[in-house]
Amino acid sequence: MSENVMTTLPREEVREEKGFKRSLGLLDATMIVAGSMIGSGIFIVSADMTRNLGSAGWLIAVWLLTGFMTLTAALSYGELSAMFPRAGGQYVYLKEAYNPLIGFLYGWSFFTVIQTGTIAAVGVAFSKFAGYFIPALEMKDENILLNLGWMKVYPAQLVSIALITFLTWINTKGVQGGKLIQTTFTVTKLLSLFGLIAFGLFMAKGDLWSANWTDAWSMKKINPSGDTESLLGLAAFGAIAAAMVGSIFSSDAWNNVTFIAGEIKNPKRNIGLSLFFGTLIVTIIYVAANLMYLSVLSLNDVAFAKSDRVAVAAANAVFGNIGTYVIAIMIMISTFGCNNGLILAGARVYYSMANDGLFFKKAGKLNQHSVPEWALWAQCVIAAVLCLSGRYGDLLDMVSFVVVIFYMLTILGVFILRKKRPDLERPYKAVGYPVLPLLYIVMGLAFCILLMVYKPAFTWPGLIIVLLGIPIYFVALASKKKAY
Repeated sequence: MSENVMTTLPREEVREEKGFKRSLGLLDATMIVAGSMIGSGIFIVSADMTRNLGSAGWLIAVWLLTGFMTLTAALSYGELSAMFPRAGGQYVYLKEAYNPLIGFLYGWSFFTVIQTGTIAAVGVAFSKFAGYFIPALEMKDENILLNLGWMKVYPAQLVSIALITFLTWINTKGVQGGKLIQTTFTVTKLLSLFGLIAFGLFMAKGDLWSANWTDAWSMKKINPSGDTESLLGLAAFGAIAAAMVGSIFSSDAWNNVTFIAGEIKNPKRNIGLSLFFGTLIVTIIYVAANLMYLSVLSLNDVAFAKSDRVAVAAANAVFGNIGTYVIAIMIMISTFGCNNGLILAGARVYYSMANDGLFFKKAGKLNQHSVPEWALWAQCVIAAVLCLSGRYGDLLDMVSFVVVIFYMLTILGVFILRKKRPDLERPYKAVGYPVLPLLYIVMGLAFCILLMVYKPAFTWPGLIIVLLGIPIYFVALASKKKAY
């Protein structure tokens, strides 16, 4: 890069040009978006969604609504990523649009719940499905290694920790190893999912399909006994919000690519494009997968699949008993690649916070391979603790609510920054502005309010965790001032 060009770059961007290596192209970035989104959720959450909604039409409608929201958010983030093409992504956008406190609260939530909790849950999902091949990994009482009363340790949890540790180690050796794993595993799971969907639709059972769509738009709750309760008015909106907890969780982590902007070639172009292509691909797969479920299973079979493993039930209907092992392998591939993307991207947020004096100083250092090694290991430790605690499931119940709050704030930041910093270069502008970003905010607000009314267990604990970050922020700020 010429000296003249270097002198025109903001100080932060110059620093990262010298530190991080821009070695990820558009395909790599798109695979990080898609690979981080597709974990185990699509194979499981449709069961609970069907119990809440009770109809084929509303099940597909909620997946389409979630896909629309995700695409809308991704298109808005494209503008922000082009304005601030450096490591940290959403943390940076919130800090620039509002103030360092809001940015920190996101980073704090990210470190304590959002990213580390997701890494733990995805790791345990890998081990659970490995249990189909290694019975000792099944989380049954006879397999307990340690029972402290308040905590039970299973071999599956230790395997999860080993997996997270291995992927963390790979990513400390430079971005190339993580890039290879991400692209390979994401391409594999995309092809596998497309194959499963194609086989399922080819083997569709006309009588089941017709029965599932006979009363497709009558929303009702399906009770364990099989009885149904009609849902009308606000109760129907509450059911939609409850169902969207699963679909939003399954569609989350698309923004991970923004965290590694410092390592993406031509980030002002490629981040926005990867967000669009990645979220579009996943949305199509998710809707198609649910159509496939409805073509080979009855609505009750979807709602009450054993252990909510809808994909296993569908694969058994398509392939026979071997279908269980087909899905187990697919989920192991999916969760392995998903966790690699989450681990790779997450540490860059802590790196940016550390360079702002709001996280442990060592997290802001790059190793000889140009990656934030200390931040990677810190993330690994917290994720491992959550694996052992067994409480990652409870934490993840809060993730959808907390995540949507920060998504809304970030998208609102597009409006704020257009007024606050109108002269800032915008190589890419949010598609459909101001209508689409505003529509996302309205839908997100409705989702959060409905959850607060109908599912308070999903909301207040998450808010408490976020608010706990406020005193910690001021402690960090005081430490930063003392250091100077």
